[in-house]
Amino acid sequence: MSTGESPRTSALATLALLSVTATWGSTFFLIKDLLDRVPVADFLAVRFTVAAAALFLVAPRAVGRLSPLARRRGVVLGLVYGAAQLLQTAGLGQTSASVSGFVTGMYVVMTPLFAALLFRTRVDRTAWIAVGLATGGLALLSLQGLVFGLGESLTLAAAALYALHIVGLGAWSAPADALGLSVLQIAVIAAVCWAGAIPGGVVLPASGPDWASMLYMALVAGAFALLAQTWAQAHMSATRAAVVMTMEPVFAAGFAVAFGGESLTVRMVAGGALVVAAMYLSELGPRHGRDAEVTHLVT
Repeated sequence: MSTGESPRTSALATLALLSVTATWGSTFFLIKDLLDRVPVADFLAVRFTVAAAALFLVAPRAVGRLSPLARRRGVVLGLVYGAAQLLQTAGLGQTSASVSGFVTGMYVVMTPLFAALLFRTRVDRTAWIAVGLATGGLALLSLQGLVFGLGESLTLAAAALYALHIVGLGAWSAPADALGLSVLQIAVIAAVCWAGAIPGGVVLPASGPDWASMLYMALVAGAFALLAQTWAQAHMSATRAAVVMTMEPVFAAGFAVAFGGESLTVRMVAGGALVVAAMYLSELGPRHGRDAEVTHLVT
């Protein structure tokens, strides 16, 4: 089924997704110390468990209101996202954070490809230009050199899964199902992360500040972020969502400069400018063939 969106709803969806990328971007400098003390798989498992519990307490019947088909799709989306988290984590242990950030950002290129292959979604020239600009911006923001090895390969696989999640969420989400799908996805993501954390034993945060960081990641960058993303993607194309989401490293750089003590560089400014230009082009370009006819396979 294809639906058109009013300009107001479309703008709200973009703002919601921008707020998601801002919260994600804020986490890089906030949890740097925490991840020195808590293994990443353990951190992810606890984070998504707290997020799932919070959303369930807010809406305990939301999953029950989903159709059987929507529940099956929610499980698939959660499995895909959870696997992506673990692959990205494994890859990060074999490569630098900057290279990981760039390779993960390749979902912006993969998203329109998967949308075209899986759902025959038409991606126009303006959208491809925006994808190219965003990719160039990610390279300037992240790369100091790139050698492709095991870590990069694992991270590229994670990027492919993130792209599939974006495409699937865009096709399967509906505004009325956003809360139920979010609860179900986060619960499944938590289960996947526990599968990666339990074999080595689980380390929990040991101090108040560490728990504060954990709760911020769980409630704001976890529960709220996935709920906002699920609702927003019911109102925009997968390609446009992927371009907007490349604002995450721009926000990360801004927070790092403002609060993390990092210096502003020419590369940051140039890379950020390209990503912003990509988002601007994606938002203001012609909508026919894209958000005027967003394909949603919901029933």
